[in-house]
This record gives sequence, C-alpha cells and structure tokens, in this order.
Amino acid sequence: MTAPPIEHFYDLSDLSNAGDEVVVSANPDACRRIADWLDVEAVEKFAGTVTLRRIGAHRYGYAARLDCDVVQQSVVSLKPLSIHIGHEFARELHVVHRARREPEREAAELTLAAGGDEAPEELDSPNFDLAAPLLEELSLSLDPYPRGANEVFAASDGAVAKPESPFAILKQLKKDG
Repeated sequence: MTAPPIEHFYDLSDLSNAGDEVVVSANPDACRRIADWLDVEAVEKFAGTVTLRRIGAHRYGYAARLDCDVVQQSVVSLKPLSIHIGHEFARELHVVHRARREPEREAAELTLAAGGDEAPEELDSPNFDLAAPLLEELSLSLDPYPRGANEVFAASDGAVAKPESPFAILKQLKKDG
C-alpha cells in the first residue's frame, strides 16, 4: 500500500466541547504528490476546512469543505482541462479501543439513525488523519472521462460500418460451394 500524499494528524481526545476548525492545505510539492497519486496532469490547489465537534465520549463529527483545482487531460482532444472541485461532506467518527472490542457486543452496539445511510467510521485510535477523507472525496469527485464543454466524442466512419453477419458469410459459402 502506498503512503498517502499528504497527512494531517489530529488527536481527537484533545478536542474540547467547543469543537475546532482546522485548515488542511498542500504546498506545491504536496500538490505534485497528490497529482501523481490521483494520476492527473496537475493539482494546482488543495485546501480543506475541517470542522470537528464532540458528539459523545468517543464519537466525533467531521464536516469538511474541499476546494481543489485540478488539471486533467480530455479524453476527446487530449488537451489539458482546468477543473474546480468544491465539495462539502460530513462523517461521524467513533473511536473503538481494541482491548474493549467484543464481537458480540460490536454488532449489538451498532445502530443507525433513522434515514441515515452510513454507519459511523470506526477508528482504533483517537489520532486521526484529517487529510485522508479529503483525499478520498477528491478522488471520488474526479470525472473518470473528462472532456471540454463543447467536446463530443464521435466515432470514425470506419467504426460505424455494420459488420457482416456470420449467417450471411455462411450463405455465401453455401452458394460458392
């Protein structure tokens, strides 16, 4: 497994009841590492504002705003495209100490809120990398087939030709033979 291109660790056990706001940003060298990690032409800007709040004794809220400028290559013209990604997301974190984990209790303690579509993310340690969810959301936000606003993929004339049916070929063989 490759190391993440950037890391920003925060000890959640030090979080006060007032919460905290942390800015996670990348310098030019880190932007190059992120671009290599994402397999894109360039990352010109990577900035995330993370708001942390304490929900319970071992539960934390993680809300983030990601602002990123990425350069991807168009799949149609192969020209570089500048793309801005502005994305907000939230997660719930739950620190579960390994020594206290019991398989029977673990399944029984997990309850989802009504209408909730995801369970809290379980952590083995309160020392959490704030950059990891930002990188994950950035990778999920990228268009796998980027193209410019006026670019349309058109098949070449040779690709449009209808292939001959195998039955037509057999019919021709029967006539010839």
